[in-house]
Amino acid sequence: MPQATPRGRLDHVSLLPEPVRRLAAWCAVLLLVIGVGWVGIRLCGELRTAVVPVLLALLGTALLGPFHRRLVRAGVQRSLAAGLTCVAVVGVVGGAVYIVVAALIDTGAQITASLKQAAQAVARHFGAAGTSLDDLASHARELLAKFGGTAASNVISGVSVVAEGIAMAVLALLLVFFFLRDSHRVAGLLRSLAPGGNGDAVEATARRAYEAVEGFMRGTTLIALIDAVCIGVGLLVLRVPGAVGLAALVFVTAYIPYLGAFLSGTIAVLVALADRGFVIALWALGVVLAVQVLEGHVLQPVIQSRTVQMHPAVVMLAITAGASVAGILGMLLSVPLTAAAFAVAHELRARYAPSET
Repeated sequence: MPQATPRGRLDHVSLLPEPVRRLAAWCAVLLLVIGVGWVGIRLCGELRTAVVPVLLALLGTALLGPFHRRLVRAGVQRSLAAGLTCVAVVGVVGGAVYIVVAALIDTGAQITASLKQAAQAVARHFGAAGTSLDDLASHARELLAKFGGTAASNVISGVSVVAEGIAMAVLALLLVFFFLRDSHRVAGLLRSLAPGGNGDAVEATARRAYEAVEGFMRGTTLIALIDAVCIGVGLLVLRVPGAVGLAALVFVTAYIPYLGAFLSGTIAVLVALADRGFVIALWALGVVLAVQVLEGHVLQPVIQSRTVQMHPAVVMLAITAGASVAGILGMLLSVPLTAAAFAVAHELRARYAPSET
């Protein structure tokens, strides 16, 4: 019988155990994914003035798509339907921002006065030396005099940031118009860009990701509307000033899960404390907490679970990561982007995972 050569023995004998080789392969894949993700995040950071409007436009298109499709089915020309949709969203967003800003301006002095009275009560109760408001005011004047130049430079940089934000918002609105108008051409474009015979897979994956984002935006909008109506009615019953503006603030901040509800609820309680006193503030806090319990135990499971299935821990990690990368804007974009990534992963697993026999 012919004897095996050393080369043949090396071909049939593994130098490493199978678990070790699998671990090495997964580590290599993980490092590759992390590297590509890091490069992508850095590129998005460098090109944020172009990337952020595109992402915001995709979210806006996912939210406004059903309204645009209804207009088209009603016989409205696609370009006119897209224009009417954009005009409607500008009116709604502009009105909400105006109501929120006006309410906060009207109640800002009351909140400041309430906090000043609370500080005076604490100082009288504890009788601590050196904690009077006069000392705090003198220290504040010294700090303002010391860092006046820094404050001026911050104001200038703040103006530039506001101008950049307005430019990105206008660009995002224009992109929403084009995305809505040309949405029927996306499938053909994806198929033309797909390599080889992967057109069906690329289209199905993109459609699954878009449906996840659309479901998240639709569900979040419905939950935000219910929260705003419930809290607004509660504040009106308690006769808290600026209840309509506070309800609009609840609606706007609801697109940032968990943290948005905390911020809007805190402002509502402060306004109630400033104008109506401690007891009414406690009632306002009870209203906010009751609505949040309703959202967490009824609205979220019933509405969001039908479209986006993500564990709350995943949502909180996504928000934290988005905040560390892009601040408040990252918090807003992190959850829908994570939902899209989960949808893509589910689609790829369902399409390419080996079938069990």
